[in-house]
Order: sequence, then structure tokens, then C-alpha cells
Amino acid sequence: MATVVDSPAALLELVDADLGTTDWVEVTQDRIGLFADATGDHQWIHVDVERARAESPFGGPIAHGYLTLSLVNLFLPDLLEVRNTSMGVNVGLEQVRFPSPVPSGARIRGRGQVVAASEEKGGVQVVVRVTVEVEGPDGEVAAKPACVADTISRFFP
Repeated sequence: MATVVDSPAALLELVDADLGTTDWVEVTQDRIGLFADATGDHQWIHVDVERARAESPFGGPIAHGYLTLSLVNLFLPDLLEVRNTSMGVNVGLEQVRFPSPVPSGARIRGRGQVVAASEEKGGVQVVVRVTVEVEGPDGEVAAKPACVADTISRFFP
């Protein structure tokens, strides 16, 4: 369930706030294949299931790092909702890291934290760190996240 604020200005009070987690999303081999088609990245570690099982150090196919990153956009609205805005825009990213792979068929979720917020050019800019967690085989969260991305968004009243 998203943290909800009533205005962009209310974001200024959320610095260091834990936004909780999203629901789990399965990263299927079909999704990996569609991403490969969309980006032209058909490297065998992503799309050749048999070869990846036989030769990959990961034991099977893995999601593209940029596919994992793109799912941060899916997670953001489930972590934070800003009401009474005329618009919100994606400004970019401050830092992105991929500490561990996402195996095909794994479930991932986003965990959010507000890192910074400031008034900027008629709106409020917020940095939300989204940590993409991977569900391990025992149902516990894996020790290392798949992705950590500091997203920058700007909301206008």
C-alpha cells in the first residue's frame, strides 16, 4: 500500500521515511524475451534457456539489468502517491547498482525510502531509493538486492 501525501509540499516532510514494500512480481522468461525484442539485447544469458542452464555461471537465464531497472517504474506508484498535483515528471536517476542477478522465474518487489526532497522550479523534487529485492527459494528475501536505484521525480501543484 502506497504512502499517500496530499500535496507536493508534503514531500518535504518525508525525508528518511520508509515507504515499505510492493507486492511481488514474477519475472518470467516471456517478459525477458519481450524485453530482449524491445531493446535488441538477445545475449544468450538472457534468452537461450538451454545454453544458460549448461554454460552460465548463474545456472540458468537471468533478466537484463535494465529490465530490472525498468520495473522500478512499476513499483514507484505502489510506494508513493502524491495527490493534488498538476503533473509529475521523471527527472532521472542519481545512482544505479546491480548487486545480484534476477533468475528467470524469480519474484521481485520494490522497497522504498525517501532520500531527499527539495523545492525546485515551482515544484518539489524528491529522491526515492528503490531497492529491488529478490525472493529466495525458501520464500525469504535474498541477502543481496538485484538493483538499487535512486530515482528523481518532480511534482508540481
